[in-house]
Amino acid sequence: MLYWVMKHILLGPLMKLFCRPKVEGIEHVPSTGSAILVSNHLAVADSFFMPLMMPRRVTFLAKREYFTGKGVKGKFKKYFFSGVGQVPIDRSSGAAAQAALDTGVRLLREGKLLGVYPEGTRSPDGRLYKGKTGVARMALESGAPVIPIAMFGTDRVNPIGSKMWYPHKVVVKVGPPLDFSRYEGMAGDRFVERSITDEIMYALMELSGQEYVDVYAAKVKDEMTAQGKQIAGWKSTRPGGRLPESKAG
Repeated sequence: MLYWVMKHILLGPLMKLFCRPKVEGIEHVPSTGSAILVSNHLAVADSFFMPLMMPRRVTFLAKREYFTGKGVKGKFKKYFFSGVGQVPIDRSSGAAAQAALDTGVRLLREGKLLGVYPEGTRSPDGRLYKGKTGVARMALESGAPVIPIAMFGTDRVNPIGSKMWYPHKVVVKVGPPLDFSRYEGMAGDRFVERSITDEIMYALMELSGQEYVDVYAAKVKDEMTAQGKQIAGWKSTRPGGRLPESKAG
């Protein structure tokens, strides 16, 4: 109930008023049945604007810390994130990661739209980083189509390091679904999962126009922290490396 109240009465109208969000390619989102909505990740605001522009409810797997805070603030966050369709997951170990994937597969088998950021974390500098293979495994185990989505402008609405939101035009661009049924029964094969993930990242690169970097974003963030660099506006000196593979390989 809170999801629809937030979307249509409380938060959604304000977001539309100040940021004038626009969606392109919405016809690619199925009216029924499951699908994995994979998106680039520029800002926290992505998780608000993408569901706002979708015709159906979108569920995200959210880090457990959002649900375990103490005091009044902690209870409010737990109530808010539960109400808007976020499902808590533990990311602290390999076993926890597998449990998170199992949760995602369960939601897809229930016919839901699952929102996923294959980079695993926000981009530290606006570029597109190497995807993690969990999304490929969920696609293979559930049989759900993968729909690429590119976010534009959310990093201007909610800049990295800022707790404030600012008025700025937001565009949500939806690409044609990716079908990986040719790999049916091959979940767990790390080479297949990497190939699928690279294809997903290639689709996101083409849709978003972002420069691709063949390094995990989390690693870049760790390096930046160790060097005492500011995340906002910093550009990595690493070479871009190979492009994620297209269908042509």
